[in-house]
Order: sequence, then C-alpha cells, then structure tokens
Amino acid sequence: MVKLSLQLKISQQLTMTPQLQQAIQLLQLPVMDLQAKIREALEENIMLETGEDPGSTTAEPEETTQTAPPEPVSPDVAVGEWRDENYVGPASSNWNSDDFLPTPEIADRSQETLGDHLLWQLGLEPLSDEHQAIGRTIIDAIGDDGYMIETLAEIRQTLLPEITAEEEELEKVLHLIQRFDPAGVGARTIEECLRLQLDQFRPDTPGLELARRLVAEYLDLVASLDFARLRQMLRVSEDLLEDALTAVRACQPKPGYAVQNTIPEYIIPDVFVRKQDNIWLVDANSAVSPKLRVNQTYASLLRGGKDHDALKGQLQEARWLVRSLEIRNETLLKVATSIIERQTAFLEHGEEHMQPLILKDIAQAVEMHESTISRVTTNKYMHTPRGIFEFRYFFSSHLSVDDGGQKSAVSVRAKIKKLLASEDRKKPLSDNKIAQVLSEDGINVARRTVTKYREAMNIPSSSERRRMASR
Repeated sequence: MVKLSLQLKISQQLTMTPQLQQAIQLLQLPVMDLQAKIREALEENIMLETGEDPGSTTAEPEETTQTAPPEPVSPDVAVGEWRDENYVGPASSNWNSDDFLPTPEIADRSQETLGDHLLWQLGLEPLSDEHQAIGRTIIDAIGDDGYMIETLAEIRQTLLPEITAEEEELEKVLHLIQRFDPAGVGARTIEECLRLQLDQFRPDTPGLELARRLVAEYLDLVASLDFARLRQMLRVSEDLLEDALTAVRACQPKPGYAVQNTIPEYIIPDVFVRKQDNIWLVDANSAVSPKLRVNQTYASLLRGGKDHDALKGQLQEARWLVRSLEIRNETLLKVATSIIERQTAFLEHGEEHMQPLILKDIAQAVEMHESTISRVTTNKYMHTPRGIFEFRYFFSSHLSVDDGGQKSAVSVRAKIKKLLASEDRKKPLSDNKIAQVLSEDGINVARRTVTKYREAMNIPSSSERRRMASR
C-alpha cells in the first residue's frame, strides 16, 4: 500500500521575471519597432510622459573614448567598379553628430500596382462592355514582371459562359494592351517583350532593324556576350553592331517592375561614431526614441493610498519600461564602443585593415553572454565616417597568415576587389592566380575560397570579364 507524506525541499531555478523579459525584448528591437513600442506604451499608460527628467542634465551624451591612432592617414582610394553594397564612401573625419539633420522627403504612398495602372489605361479606351471585360481578364493574367502568366486559351475558358470569344478576338484586345505603358507589358516571351519595346523606338534610331533581328534570331548570343561570333554571322560592321546592341540594352527585360508600389525604407543609425582630437567617440542617437519619464504628479497622488490598484500597476510598468530603455541604451553604447576599439584600423585605413572579430570577443570584453551580444548586434546600425554599417558587418571569420597572425574575411575580400580593379581587362586574373597573389602576400586561401568571395561580391568570372572587355 502506497504511503502519502509531505516533504520540504530547497532548490534553485532560473526564472524569467517580467522585467527581464521586457529588457530582452527591447534590446533586440530595431529602431522602427522600438518607436512603435514606445508610442503604444504612451497611448496605453497614463503614468508615462515624454521629456527630460527635471533633475537631470543632458549637456553631454554618454560616450566612450577610444585608443588614439599613431598618426592621421589619408582615406583609401576607390578600388574599382565592384563595390560592397554596404560601402557608402569616405567622409571627413571631423564629422559631428550635431550636424546631422534629416532631410524632409515626401514618399509615394499611392500604392498603385501594375494592374491598377493598366486598368486605368484600359478605361480610357473606347471599347464595348464585352471588350472591356476581356481586357480586364487579360490584365488579371499579367504578372508583376509584366509577362502573361496564362495563355489565351485559358483566358477564353475563364470568360465562359458569360462571354464567348474566339482567340483571334482575344489576340486583338491583347495587342491593344501591349501598346500600354510600360512598354513591353503583356508579352508572352522575352523576345516578344523586347520586340514590343523596339517597335516604340523612333524609326531613325541607329541600328534599329539589326536590333530587331538580334532579338528575333540571335538573342542567345547577345546574352552570352559572344559579339565576335555575331559579327561573323551577321557580316556587319562593328559600329552598326554596337548601335544595335545599344538599342537592345535600352529595353527593359521585366517591364512590370517599372511601376513600383513599394514605399522606400530608410536606415536610422542607433549610434554615431565620430573622431575628435584624434580619439574615436561613440554617441547614442538621441533622435531614435523620445525621452520617457514617469509622471511625478500622478505618482505622488498614489503614495500612501491603498486604492487604485490599476493605476499602481501602470506606475510599476512605467518604471520598468523607463529602466529597460536605459539598459538598452547603455548596452548599445557599451557594445558599439568595444567594437570600435577593435576596428579603429578599419575606420582609419579601410576594409583591407578590418580585424577578425567574433561575438565571443565582445562578450568577454563587456562581460555579457554571447546571446545578448547577438541580440544587440542584429538590426542595429552605426553611422561612421566611412558609411552606415550594421553592427554585424564588423564580425568576420579568421584566416591564418604566414607570420602567425590572422586576417578577417572582410579584409581578404577587399584585397580581392583591389586586385580585380587593377587587373588588365584583356587578361583578367583567374581565381587560381588571385589565390597565388594572396599567398605571396602571406595570406593562404584556397581557390574555392576566392571563388566564394568573388561570387559573394557579384563579380563575374575571368572568362565573363574577358568577354565584357572585348565588346
């Protein structure tokens, strides 16, 4: 028979308090989401208000001084036409965050789609009700890129039984839509799309007839950049072929994308990095979020009272939120400062001097867990004299060099870009040759690694670059 008894046991366990959960959530929020969170809190919590704490002064922002460089160095020269998408360009080293003023810009919020644009043009045509219905059905069958995604036979079946139309009649309405803006819309193939656009060129355009022939018969050779074979097969002069290719290049292979319906998104930096008296400083972006404080008038009315539990709960939530925002700003500054301390060479000399860095290095420096550093560095940006970069950009893997040191993957990619920018266009460097040159500089990387870095930077292969140079 089972005996029931009571026992007392002491144990320890880790629990996520509401304060800790809120602090972690705010820490990983990007700027736009953080602003939305603050607006929501201001609307729902009567105990919160914006403004500076009357007892505090904000004459000086929080910052951390960095190691001064040994001597000023001129900024790097551009290294070629293939730039990293994160690169913005060098700026003056005496930049000050106080000089940063946002430029007002009115965004296009019409949200007009390609279908809306085509339907508007269709409504201007003097067509019968039946042909208007056919036109609307055809427009519904046009994808975002401007191409037909259904055949006329399928559209004919869609119209049944309300409208019975032959494919010849559908073809006439389609030809009408193909004359709409943007040019080339409603095409069924890439050849038809380019032909429709060439038909709208002026008749006296140089090389227009040859361009039509290239699109109809030799589009594969044009795509492969095999111009020598084109001249041999067409038996035309180099100037005429160049005029025809210029006309083809002026066409848009996906005309539907000319009608944009997306609102541009802007990057708002969380911190500013500036140089003052040969010392690198990190300042928090005070414009990211308004200063929050607890409404002391309401808070004083609740002192000593036993009623108004709901208001007391809001008061506690307001205090937690204000403290969580302070923790977020302090952590951002601490992590950003630690990153800049290790990447001063990048700020002074450029990408080739980027130091290898991993999350563990920063976690040990600021005495935090790696998961916290991961949250801080995701979707957070810093404004530097060299451009705006995500915190994650400064982290890269280690590559060993002959002298026993280490190089970052970013610096190796920068060296590859520099080599390719200075190469002989008629004799481009192969990936194997690039690996040999890097090896002579003490950086041992495999050919496949060079290929991976080159493709990540969207740089064509040596054979493709040779074809481009022979045009």
